[in-house]
Amino acid sequence: MSLNVFWFLPTHGDSRYLGTTQGARLVDHDYLKQVAVAADTLGYDGVLIPTGRSCEDAWVVASSLIDATKKLKFLVAIRPGLSTPGLAVRMAATFDRLSGGRLLVNVVTGGDQGEMEADGLHADHAERYEISSEFLHIWRASLAGEGGAAGFDFDGKHLQVKGAKTLYPPIQKPYPPLYFGGSSPAAHELAAEQVDVYLTWGEPPAAVAEKIADIRTRAAKHGRTVRFGIRLHVIVRETNDAAWKAAEELISHVDDDVIARAQASFGKMQSEGQRRMSALHGGKRDKLEVSPNLWAGVGLVRGGAGTALVGDPETIVARMQEYQALGIETFVLSGYPHLEEAYRFAELVFPLLGKGKAKSSDPTLTGPFGEVIAIDILPKASQS
Repeated sequence: MSLNVFWFLPTHGDSRYLGTTQGARLVDHDYLKQVAVAADTLGYDGVLIPTGRSCEDAWVVASSLIDATKKLKFLVAIRPGLSTPGLAVRMAATFDRLSGGRLLVNVVTGGDQGEMEADGLHADHAERYEISSEFLHIWRASLAGEGGAAGFDFDGKHLQVKGAKTLYPPIQKPYPPLYFGGSSPAAHELAAEQVDVYLTWGEPPAAVAEKIADIRTRAAKHGRTVRFGIRLHVIVRETNDAAWKAAEELISHVDDDVIARAQASFGKMQSEGQRRMSALHGGKRDKLEVSPNLWAGVGLVRGGAGTALVGDPETIVARMQEYQALGIETFVLSGYPHLEEAYRFAELVFPLLGKGKAKSSDPTLTGPFGEVIAIDILPKASQS
């Protein structure tokens, strides 16, 4: 089974420490471009761009980086209920065409109720999944060209279209792949019926195995198969001790009041996934290693994905292989700060995974690999 490794564009901010302005940095277009170009040149398969009012708009950011990158794929969100299916279809087809087939689509159904109401979506949990199901039926059929010249008709409970068609079809057939995450039964059913890749947040392997088994069973009833991915942070250093020290440093400036306020905010959300993330640590610092080398410290103050793999390169790979054995084939990773950590993970872990671009594949580039010593002494080749 092939292994895909994605990185993350921090459109909601970046820092060396969580929960403080200390070590924070300005996230502007230049910085996002640096992270995207690093991910592209280092050999990451794609980048996830987050969505929501705490972030810069994902589609605008992704579009601005098409020309700066060559092979990098962009995992960009669509929000059923916040846009019409027809608009989302044209955005996806155009981006896929202009990028040369580099679009991946992240279906985001849930989120904070107050945020969604502020954006104009007044629907409860069950209604949001009904809307998402109808939305994806229309989206998929329109991009796949169902209905031919007459277009595609759909008359649902929440959404209706007549004569929907795509005059400029996407490069990827029948449509750019659909990614989706959610932990409720309704989310699992939606994944089983309509999406291509189900993404789970970084729970312990046993919990991830339960999710995968449930979705596989549901998908089989629809005559489908689903691929699987996982969203994790990562803290890798040359030794395990150094990695755990870096994890502690990451939350060293977070005070208990900030943690309490963050957890109170998360507690108001309807998201089952957020509930499961918060339950891993209970808002406390004392038991953050919730599974071997799986650390829940990020989730003390960060919403969404809140766990990190912590360790030396060999340990990180061993933990990744545990998830891979369950059926995970895509790892969507991030680390703080995102530019430096993209390099660190690629340099330390990619060689063990057989990925990346440690040496140039261009035969015309024959200069030294590494910094020349003194004036003309070439650095010794690594024995690893």
